[in-house]
Amino acid sequence: MTNNISSQVAKALLDIEAVSLKPADPYIWSSGLKAPIYCDNRLIMSFPEVRTFIENELAHLIQENYPEVEVIAGTATAGIPHAAIVADKLGLPMIYVRSSNKDHGKNSAIEGSLQKKQKVVMIEDLISTGGSVIEAADKVTAAGGEVIGCAAIFSYLLDEGRAAFAEQTYDLQTLTTYPELIEVAVQEEELLPFKETLTDWYKDPVKWSQEAN
Repeated sequence: MTNNISSQVAKALLDIEAVSLKPADPYIWSSGLKAPIYCDNRLIMSFPEVRTFIENELAHLIQENYPEVEVIAGTATAGIPHAAIVADKLGLPMIYVRSSNKDHGKNSAIEGSLQKKQKVVMIEDLISTGGSVIEAADKVTAAGGEVIGCAAIFSYLLDEGRAAFAEQTYDLQTLTTYPELIEVAVQEEELLPFKETLTDWYKDPVKWSQEAN
């Protein structure tokens, strides 16, 4: 992924407010952590021009990094629409992975047809700790698929997420990351004074959260 595309993706996410920044009035995540950023890539679905751009770039990323892919897998729920569109663009089968097994029928965690040893690329909308996509990839592996990589639109690129992937065999490729997004965001006059605090959060989110007013 070139820096130019990464910057374009970051700008697109900021423009549609899929990523919002409030360094002076932090968001509170479900974990209780305070953060100057909130990301909701579900909004991409509502903006056709941005949606087309993002899905095209996801398709290109997969073609460049995982040309042998045979199946596209979406993580529930946010990865599902992106996986469906990308699979269509690439002319490939698509499956999705439930966060938990169904409590009826075959009690399956995977929806769609997955054959043994098929090469699979997982699609996630964003990476924070990496836990959800790694768990989904483990389910695909347990079902007999071969996960050759994970593709995401955005990654916070936090130490916890990087450590989680370092413990796995799954490769990860993303369209853009938090550091790149901040470089784009601070080009706006109102955010430029907050560049240091936005960077400080990335370096140590827990300490930043504890010290935030």
